Amino acid sequence: MSKNYKEIMNDITTFIFDMDGVLTDGTIQIAPDGNLLRSMHIRDGYAMKAALENGYTVCVISGGKNEGARIRLRNLGLTDIYLGVPNKVETFEEFTSLYQIKPENVLYMGDDIPDFHVMQLVGLPTAPQDAVPEIKKIAKYISHINGGKGAVRDVIEQVMKVQGKWMEHFNAKLD
Repeated sequence: MSKNYKEIMNDITTFIFDMDGVLTDGTIQIAPDGNLLRSMHIRDGYAMKAALENGYTVCVISGGKNEGARIRLRNLGLTDIYLGVPNKVETFEEFTSLYQIKPENVLYMGDDIPDFHVMQLVGLPTAPQDAVPEIKKIAKYISHINGGKGAVRDVIEQVMKVQGKWMEHFNAKLD
């Protein structure tokens, strides 16, 4: 019998996210100098930082190459940021091998076709509400929130709640 997504959340130690369409809403603004600008949701950032502080591994694997996004992610404490990736499966395998992470302990959130193959390798493939149909079809959990609008926060918060670490993290800081 296969586990439902809440049961799988008990086993998650690692979060991997795509950038465009997951951490951002997938739109870009083009500045007069040609730079591509993206926006990220502050709540996603808070949740990624909370996950790191609670011992989870958090990684971003993206085909995009935005250095502003890299700076934002580094400021949150992420060290595993792979941008400009042509083959997400290869990067995923190198990353999990480096840290000796079992694929069944990984939650991956993707929104589009480049995420398809890597999502088939992880324990908990997830997607934002506005992901393409092919990705939604293979996701074991589809957030009720669109990419770039808090979908990352949604999955991190759910995992931490299932594992009893969400408010405990906040309460420990108050003590």
